[in-house]
Amino acid sequence: MPVDDVAQSLRALGLRASAAAISALITHATSQRLSPVEYCEQLVALERRERDAANLARRSRTATLGTVPPLDAFDWAHPRSIERGLYDALLGLDYIERAQNVLFRGPSGVGKTMLAQNLGLKALQEGCTVRYSTLATALADLLKQESLPALERRLKHYTSPDLLILDELGYLPCDNRAADVLYNIISRRHEQRSTIITTNLAFKNWGTIFPGAACVGALVDRFTQHCLVMDIDADSWRQKKLPTPARAPVATTRRRKNR
Repeated sequence: MPVDDVAQSLRALGLRASAAAISALITHATSQRLSPVEYCEQLVALERRERDAANLARRSRTATLGTVPPLDAFDWAHPRSIERGLYDALLGLDYIERAQNVLFRGPSGVGKTMLAQNLGLKALQEGCTVRYSTLATALADLLKQESLPALERRLKHYTSPDLLILDELGYLPCDNRAADVLYNIISRRHEQRSTIITTNLAFKNWGTIFPGAACVGALVDRFTQHCLVMDIDADSWRQKKLPTPARAPVATTRRRKNR
């Protein structure tokens, strides 16, 4: 049987590796005179890689992480102050096992979202379930539910993942109902699952986002009980990357020669 036909037959049996990859492996096994056991080992390894990649892609879509900038693009020398050792420890994901929360705090444009997204990607790669959303989008999603049962069903999208990332707390004001919804999320996840929040506000100023909401104190109390805080003191990295505007040419006038 031709190599391509063998590859297609294996695909028909349910292998997810591409026919081209299977054909290449058969050709390699033949040229290297691999034993049947060695060939089977390599075929299993190929299929496992393909399934792991497909599983990660599916869970990444569910996580709604979007396009994640590579971590090696982060300029650690740019901030005046940042605790890199803490971030390296976070990449070990022990905080998820301990159901600890993480707060990234600093002004706009210093990389809070990028660092949070990379933690989400690392968690996905290690088999955790992840959900990413800006806080405004999450609250709008939940507040548009028209009944309590619908709200309860939708809340599971934010309460059930091993890691929830809520980005950009402090950029838009929220009403009391939104504060109650956020408190509900944090309370249900408290000491059960990890939540990452990015913000430009100190804890004492969270009340300015939810003016008059009675639950803000309890919300902060639950979130901070088991919380690792990473402060970033820096100027906006995005502003640093903006090109310097060119100066307009200085107008000159020629003197007329006296005739």
